[in-house]
Amino acid sequence: MLNRTQLPDNIDALKALLSAKSAQIDAFEQERAAWQVEREALRQDKQGDQQEIARLTLLLDKLRRALFGQKSEKLAGQIDQLQLELEELHINQGERAQSIESAQAPALRPAPQRRPLPEHLPCDVQEHLPKEPACPDCGGAWTRLGEDVSNVLEHVPASFRVVRHVRPRLACSCCERMAQAPAPSRPIARSFAGPGLLSHVMVSKYLDHQPLYRQCQIYERENVSLSESTVGDWVGGVHQLLRPLLEALRRHVFSAGKLHTDDTPINVLAPGTGKTRQARLWVYARDDRPSGDTTAPAMWIRYSPDRRGIHPQTHLKDYTGILQADAFAGYDKIYESGRVLEAGCWAHARRKFYDIHVKSATPITTHVLDRIAALYKIESGIRGSPADVRRRARQEHAKPIVIALHAWLREQLTTISRKSNTADAIAYAMNQWQALVRYLDDGRIEIYNNTAERALRGVALGRKNYLFLGSDAGGERAATMYSLLGTAKLNDINPQAYLRHVLTVIADYPVNQVDELLPWNVNLPSVSTQ
Repeated sequence: MLNRTQLPDNIDALKALLSAKSAQIDAFEQERAAWQVEREALRQDKQGDQQEIARLTLLLDKLRRALFGQKSEKLAGQIDQLQLELEELHINQGERAQSIESAQAPALRPAPQRRPLPEHLPCDVQEHLPKEPACPDCGGAWTRLGEDVSNVLEHVPASFRVVRHVRPRLACSCCERMAQAPAPSRPIARSFAGPGLLSHVMVSKYLDHQPLYRQCQIYERENVSLSESTVGDWVGGVHQLLRPLLEALRRHVFSAGKLHTDDTPINVLAPGTGKTRQARLWVYARDDRPSGDTTAPAMWIRYSPDRRGIHPQTHLKDYTGILQADAFAGYDKIYESGRVLEAGCWAHARRKFYDIHVKSATPITTHVLDRIAALYKIESGIRGSPADVRRRARQEHAKPIVIALHAWLREQLTTISRKSNTADAIAYAMNQWQALVRYLDDGRIEIYNNTAERALRGVALGRKNYLFLGSDAGGERAATMYSLLGTAKLNDINPQAYLRHVLTVIADYPVNQVDELLPWNVNLPSVSTQ
């Protein structure tokens, strides 16, 4: 801005200066108007993106709920495509926000509330002072009035370090006695991999679903060259170390009075053919927290090269209690023994009607879904209550609904074609009725088998990242790691911190005390502090 001493004394010069300033103001106003138009367009685009994000998020949630248990690859492809569209919209929003910010636009509305940064993270405090050590106007010293603080979340790439163990050889200066500290144990004999690196490799492979060759590529970018064969040897060595712990986990799981079970397909390379075949992973999970039990939840997963019923029959040959499962015929011999009571899954029965309903809703499917929703609502009100409380509530509120639904379904079968999809759905429910209603008389039993299905979701995620397992032995290793790491997560324990602790001590741990290394018996950071 010009001060008085810089203004010309000549009137014509003043007029010319005024005219020039007026032209500058007009140009600025035009620029501001154009910017406002652009800002409004950006705002509308952002608003449209937000609506589209909300729509895609709801659709994704719906598809994810429908995906589990589906055999259709088309549905998985739809989810992947929608995920990419949603990611692109989020990126576009970031670009538009940066465009508005770079134009120094005033805030159109209060910014959405951000989650606070995790308090457990280390904080690197950097103080920024003015360049001038003293006041540039008078030379006076600065007096601190306060401070403005802003936080930036930063990522430090994973770092390697060498831990050098030095053991001096000592000799007594007065006699011939010599001494040296014993060499510290290593998780894998004659291997240079420490427990931190081994736990990172295992979690990256089995929880983050990164194949070993990708991990080696990442390490190479950090100037650490590790061959895939070397890292593969580590994976095999860790699996051997963890065998006793897996057996301890099995004992804990099968000591439960009620188990949830399910299975999921996984492709395995067939030896000598270059082709893959379909194997299975079987999960057995205990989690009685919904009925007020504080016993630690856990899962035990086993691999089999096929889906023959002999596999669950072998797994459960010594088990006595309640088995909550789907209607797989391979379980029938287990129930025939009389040692195991069958509990059904209302979610499976519901899915039969739901699949028909979404294609073409009918009065029958509408009524069945409405009645099952009423049963679910009763369960939501008693989740976490003791088993006896749950049983009384079910007897009072759920049993009348179930009895009426059974009579109504039998009546509907007389009015529709026995060859219709609806008749098949009703027949499935009627054939399973005794197992479906068992939960009414036992407060420990859940209305559905979601516990087992949730336990297998990590496997489903893994299938999106690798095409197949390399061998049956690879399937056994995967089952072990899914069991231990999945159980750690069930107990809100950081899986990598847990595995690092175990690998640090297990080589020297007494086998008869290995139960002490199960996730709920060690004091480690929770999942929320990962």
